[in-house]
Amino acid sequence: MFLKSLTITRVDGTIIRNILFHAGLNLIVDDTPIVSGEETGNNVGKTTVLKLVDFCLGANAKGIYTDQENKKHEFKLVKDFLVENRVLVSLILKDDLSQEKSKEVLVERNFLARKEKIQRIDGNNKTDTGFEEALTDLLFPGHYGNKPTFRQIIAHNIRYKDVSINNTIKNLDGFTRDDEYETLYLFLFGCNFEQGDTKQELRSQIDIEEKFKKRLESEQTKSAYETALALLDSEIEELERWKASLNLNPNFEADLDTLNRVKYQVNLTSSEISRLQLRKDLILEAQQEMQSGKSTIDVQQLQQIYQQATSLVNGIHKTFLELNDFHNRMVESKIRFIVQDLPKIDAELTAKREHLNRLLVEETELSKAITLSDSFEVLEQLIMKLNAKYHTKGEYENTLRQLSTVESKLTELNNELAEIDNELFSDGFALKIKEQVNKFNRHFSSVSHELYGEKYALKVDPKKVKGRRLYEFTSFNTNFSSGKKQGEISCFDIAYTLFADDENIPCMHFLLNDKKELMHDNQLLKIANLVNAKGIQFVASILKDKLPEELNKDAYIVVKLSQNDKLFRIEKN
Repeated sequence: MFLKSLTITRVDGTIIRNILFHAGLNLIVDDTPIVSGEETGNNVGKTTVLKLVDFCLGANAKGIYTDQENKKHEFKLVKDFLVENRVLVSLILKDDLSQEKSKEVLVERNFLARKEKIQRIDGNNKTDTGFEEALTDLLFPGHYGNKPTFRQIIAHNIRYKDVSINNTIKNLDGFTRDDEYETLYLFLFGCNFEQGDTKQELRSQIDIEEKFKKRLESEQTKSAYETALALLDSEIEELERWKASLNLNPNFEADLDTLNRVKYQVNLTSSEISRLQLRKDLILEAQQEMQSGKSTIDVQQLQQIYQQATSLVNGIHKTFLELNDFHNRMVESKIRFIVQDLPKIDAELTAKREHLNRLLVEETELSKAITLSDSFEVLEQLIMKLNAKYHTKGEYENTLRQLSTVESKLTELNNELAEIDNELFSDGFALKIKEQVNKFNRHFSSVSHELYGEKYALKVDPKKVKGRRLYEFTSFNTNFSSGKKQGEISCFDIAYTLFADDENIPCMHFLLNDKKELMHDNQLLKIANLVNAKGIQFVASILKDKLPEELNKDAYIVVKLSQNDKLFRIEKN
């Protein structure tokens, strides 16, 4: 398919740009006055034309208003203009520009979101998935969902990003794997390999599993985990034996409280016994003193003295014996009064001593039960250690289970990949690839010889990457200058279009190229002659002052831009 037109329209129907393409060379140039010493042809929108074509073919809208080197830097003026004016970009693709009635496809997109988003093909609005599927069906009906993707297939047709401008073969983004390039170029060269998509899926799954395995082993390897787990099991066994050997008293806390109460009672009872004993001793001392106050003199001798005294003193009626008895009776009465509490005290002492003996026996038993058992504090510390060990053990076992699962999955995936590779790297398939590459090289060397007088070629080599086999496609041309590298890229793209036509492989017949001023005038002229002769649509942006005089003609130029008339004409709007 060819590009027929690219139209930029405002919501009110005003056409900002309507760029008509033709077969052969299509140039996007600046219209900078040669006499001007200040104005330049840069930053007028030449590359943006290529970006808009790419946008209509599924590229992200951010590429239109975002700095390629700094993705966070947006050109707010451009973005706001596109959104606020609800700008619509329309691209018409045509099967054959020379045939008026050949099939045409209208692709339309805007820069709005959600319900206001326009993403139409032939008037039918599409979801993101439906849009990509419809674009894929333009070239390869039924291929959507398989590898390579539509965007990968047409990547060499649209070269304005640095990676595609500087690389002939590896022109996709920097995250593209070697196996994805393998699948892409096997597809482009018509080496139909039905399991190519399956191989990419397997490689993707293997990469995921290997990354997961690497993350699991970020701290230590599987064997280290196994060793650590064995040591941990030994430590757990030792702690469990220690736990089993503990002499635990289930009533430890209660017994301890009881012992404290018993000790208190022992002290209290001992104090009471001491108090009672002291009281008893005082009573006995008083009794002894009173006993010593009783009369024990010789009564007969005193009686004789008493009689002599009474014979001399009149009025004494009491006899001495009566007086002596009265004295002794008074002493006895006092003693009886003092010692009357002794029986009660003795009884209390006996009871208190018996109670004390019982308390002492109980204290001894409780002390023995407590001192011979391990405390629960020791048990709690032991259990905390065990819990920590079991937690670590669980983590290790879980990691080992995951590692075993990953290794098992990797073995399964690698076995499936090996079966596919056995077919892919068979002698018969390798011969087919060689034949197709040789066919392409006939065009590649012919085009490069016509442009540079040199014969370029593509080679394919089986190689191993991380132990896995794949085909690597490379050009073996020593082009170190940027200008000549761009020439090689143009030779490759033109040669592939000619090769695809010969092999009846569907392809886009337009080639978009940026910064062609890096090429020498002679090569630009030769490219113009070649694409015009071969019917290939070659669209290139170039600074006017770098344009050869022979190409500075309206027949080749499809749009002229300048500082006063940039692509979106925001200045005028």
